[in-house]
Amino acid sequence: MIGRRAALTGLALVLTAPRALGQAKARPRRVGVLRLGRRPSDGERLASTLAAALRELGYIEGRNLLIDTRFAEGDADRLPVLARDLIELGAEVIVAVGSTAASKAREATSTVPIVMYANVDPVALGFIDQLGKPTGNLTGVLIAPDGSLAAKRLWLLREAVPNARRFALLAPEADPNFDFQIRESIAAAAAAGVMLTIVGDRRGDYERSFEEIAGAGIEAVIVGAHSFFIEDRRAIIDLAGRYRLPAVYEWAEQVRDGGMMSYGASRVERYQRVAAYVDRLLKGAKPSDLPFEQPAALRTVLNLKTVGALGLRLPDTLLARADEVIE
Repeated sequence: MIGRRAALTGLALVLTAPRALGQAKARPRRVGVLRLGRRPSDGERLASTLAAALRELGYIEGRNLLIDTRFAEGDADRLPVLARDLIELGAEVIVAVGSTAASKAREATSTVPIVMYANVDPVALGFIDQLGKPTGNLTGVLIAPDGSLAAKRLWLLREAVPNARRFALLAPEADPNFDFQIRESIAAAAAAGVMLTIVGDRRGDYERSFEEIAGAGIEAVIVGAHSFFIEDRRAIIDLAGRYRLPAVYEWAEQVRDGGMMSYGASRVERYQRVAAYVDRLLKGAKPSDLPFEQPAALRTVLNLKTVGALGLRLPDTLLARADEVIE
């Protein structure tokens, strides 16, 4: 009896060994996220996060996925150390939010795949030679086609307030990667026959920026496409309302929080595309197999409550073209 029981136990061990071995081999996949901005509040952790997008593909944080996020809190000098930290933790893919983070991640590694999520032209910046066939360890998901929508936003704002002649572009101070938006905005203003003032903002000093805008007699504001301005959107929206300034923004979320209008891609959809690239890289694809992806659709979002508070009446043509109207 004892011998039979021992034999059965031994058989059970043999039969369960392969299963146990397979379970031992299964380990969570590790993704690093590198950001120039600050750590978001709990209110920012909604459907537009990378974790939510990866969950739709079967990656559950804490079960089969680990996401290590490093925030530079606005200090670009911290990015190289944070990038190396992610590599030492064993990140299999790094998602670099913004071109500055992508640049520092590239300097830190030439082997770990990097997915850049940014509002830039990577060819113009010298990151790659062509969008369709990136080289090295960098690929990406772009927020806007051809790097920027600055000119289109100026034209939309001019359509919304046709009598305005003095516009301002709110720009992050001392960020060379924003220069292309400035150039495009200046060219668009010249073509539209309006005046454009560039207001450089030192992050967190929005009161000073809007005092400068109001003092210059500005009639409408283009809020530049930058991570700082989406993170700090409530402060900017409140100031635009206080100074009764029509403004156009990058994301629909800024309009849902009280901004007047926005033009751009869907933030949720863009994160879903980042997640799809991460998934393919984790499954063995090479960055060179994944062309830089531009958004397929752009959306105009209007907030009629804010429009009314500003005492404006939007043209029917603009209302008819809007993809979302918040009342």
